[in-house]
Parts: sequence; C-alpha cells; structure tokens
Amino acid sequence: MTAPLPSLRQLGYLVALREHGHFGRAAAACFVSQSTLSAGIAELERLLGAVLAERTKRSVRFTAVGEEVVARARGLIRAGEDLVAVARGSREPLVGLVRMAVIPTVAPYVLPRILSGAGRAWPQLRLVVREVLTGPACEALHRGAIDCALLALPAACGEVEAYEVAVDRLLLATPAAEAAPAGPVPLDRIDADRLLLLEDGHCLRDHALAACRAVGPPPDAPLVASTLDTLVRLVDAGHGHTLLPEMGVAAGILAGSRVNSRAIEGPGAERRVALVWRRGHSREGEFRLLGGTIREAIAPADRAGPGR
Repeated sequence: MTAPLPSLRQLGYLVALREHGHFGRAAAACFVSQSTLSAGIAELERLLGAVLAERTKRSVRFTAVGEEVVARARGLIRAGEDLVAVARGSREPLVGLVRMAVIPTVAPYVLPRILSGAGRAWPQLRLVVREVLTGPACEALHRGAIDCALLALPAACGEVEAYEVAVDRLLLATPAAEAAPAGPVPLDRIDADRLLLLEDGHCLRDHALAACRAVGPPPDAPLVASTLDTLVRLVDAGHGHTLLPEMGVAAGILAGSRVNSRAIEGPGAERRVALVWRRGHSREGEFRLLGGTIREAIAPADRAGPGR
C-alpha cells in the first residue's frame, strides 16, 4: 500500500513557519488560525515520521531534516503553482493572481500608471505588488515568494529572463547656487568626491557609481541616504550633487526645491527598467504580455529635459 503523501497546504504551512519564525505570524500569512497551522504541521511530521521544528515558549528552531524538507517543499509548491498557471493560461492569459515586486527607485513614479493600465488590459488579473529592494526581490523571486519583479538593469539576479519596458536616463542634479553651462554635462566632468549616493542595497547606487567610474565615498562618508527625496534635499542644501532617474524628475521629485537637473553625456548614463522572472517559468508568455502592458503604460510619460 502506498504511504499517504503530504499535501501542498501542509508544506505551505511549514514554509510559512520557516519564513516567519512564529506560529501566529505564519498562520496570519496563510490566512488560517494558529491552531489549524499547528495541527497541519503536526500531521506533516506524523506522515514523514520526523521532527521538523522544535518548539519552545519563545522560539521555533528547525531541525536539519526540517530545513531539508522546507527547501524541497518550496520547489514542490512552485511546481504546483506552475501547474495551476498552465491550466489557467491555456484558457485565458493573465487571469488570477500575479505577485510582483517593484524597486523603490521605480515604484513611486510609474506604479499608479502600471496598475491602471493592467486593470484596463487584463480585468481578471489580480496584481499584488510589494515595494522591495533589488537583492530581496531577486531572492524572493527564486524561492517562489513572488512571480516577477520590475527591476533596473544591470543587476545581479541569477538565472532570469527579462522584458525591457523602459530606458531611464540618469540626470545630474546640482544646487541652484552652482553656476553651470547649458547643455549636457560630460561624464568625466562629474566630481565623484562630491557625489551623494543611496545606501547599499539600492541598485541605483551601483548604476551611479558605474556611470561615473568611481569607487564611491569612503566607508565613513557622513552623508548616505536611503531615499531619493533625502538626496534631493541634501543637494538643495548645497552638500553635493547626485544622479537621479529621469522618470523621477519627470514625476516631479524636484518640485519645491531649487535643484537643477542636467542631461549627462557619455556611455552608461542610463538604466534599463525590465520585468524579470525565473528562467523556465511556465507563465513566461503571460509575463511577456504583462511586460508589454507595462511598457505601454510607462511610454506616455513626458521625458524630463534640462532644468527644474
């Protein structure tokens, strides 16, 4: 007689517990009661004949076999999701849930238009969006926590496919008090020592450094920002200059400041915004359709020229 197999639901409970490290938070993430989740994991342990997680009053510690089961469970859950996606996609594309991450230096400027465009083009699509830094977005992509991500390339994201939706130029933002000639500024004229940057984890930091061919500020640099808005305020106060994405300038990130923006002349002064997904994903065709919709939604935005 074939031994009973664990269900994907039970495996999902276990993965949620591993990710959240707490029965209550894991249950909330799975939209079930804590007793239901606990009972499901207990039944999973009974079926497998092994202790997967050791419980105490204050913590949950996974055993070695528990970690192995979690790793394999993630693959099984992804395969189950792909199976459902294939069946749905054969009837009609982009129906149901798609989980997408968008990086913070893109999301504020294009996400409202993306949601509106996707809603019009694919009324049966339920697009769930999270704003996440590039590294965590790529990690979530490969463990199946999200389906696709809107990133700025180049970025180290492993084995992925990409659909380019926009080319976003980088503009030099300088204080109004700094006199500057009209027209684009050559890359080699940008003073890297006065370049203000985002903190580690933001791909725009890497793009700015690559464009300027700089090694960045010293480890004890006194001014490192976590948002583009902070960078603008620092530039406005005369603490240096920075590179900003054109889509942010076009969306009004300089409004209320005295900061000027100038085009940059030279190779590499841009980033490619793309929708990416795991290579070999069964919904690749649907993601390309979604990428086309995103490209169309972004395209009408006016390009920001020199000035404020």
